[in-house]
Amino acid sequence: PVVAWHCRMSKIQTAHLAQCIQTVLTGAEEKKREFLETIELQIGLKNYDPQKDKRFAGNIKLPHIPRPKMRVCVLGDAFHCEKAASLGIDHKNADGLKNFNKNKKLIKKFAKKYHQFLASESLIKQIPRLLGPGLNKAGKFPTLVQQQEDLSTKVDEIKATIKFQLKKVLCLNVAVGHCGMEVQQVVENIKLAINFLVSLLKKNWQNVKVLYIKSTMGKPVRIY
Repeated sequence: PVVAWHCRMSKIQTAHLAQCIQTVLTGAEEKKREFLETIELQIGLKNYDPQKDKRFAGNIKLPHIPRPKMRVCVLGDAFHCEKAASLGIDHKNADGLKNFNKNKKLIKKFAKKYHQFLASESLIKQIPRLLGPGLNKAGKFPTLVQQQEDLSTKVDEIKATIKFQLKKVLCLNVAVGHCGMEVQQVVENIKLAINFLVSLLKKNWQNVKVLYIKSTMGKPVRIY
């Protein structure tokens, strides 16, 4: 598989990719913003019909966290809530969820406040009953965290994971880094993200029309 991996990525030379990332970072440096800009990978597909072809979805964990400020909330039992509190991570227990009284507006607002949720085993089973389908609808159904897992490692894992999901249009957008990273770190993230995306596509590279990278407020730079 290593050979195939290399062949797939050889469509984009590492030196070219590094140069493009440098352009993005320089642009962000010249127009310094009040916040740490995210680096996004923008993908345009071709020869794909979202109506007929299978709409793919897949998650991949990147080697370096693209969005360190990603907001995660733990829906936990006593053990995990205590752990979350000691780590300074937002958390809610079953009573906290009951307090929503299945109020759709409040639950929607709660789902919007965070990028991702983690939940203890005892709580994950109660979520449909306590919250209804709110988190599911927002595409944020919690990831299970077991007692024996280290909570801070699990949170970092969630922050490092990106999701590719084809909806009705042929454009995708994912975070692959931020402007405080070294070029090499962004290169590693982008390579893994692109290889994974290509593996999800029906005809691999033949379905890729264009690839751009850009910082949150910067101009897009074409890498393929």
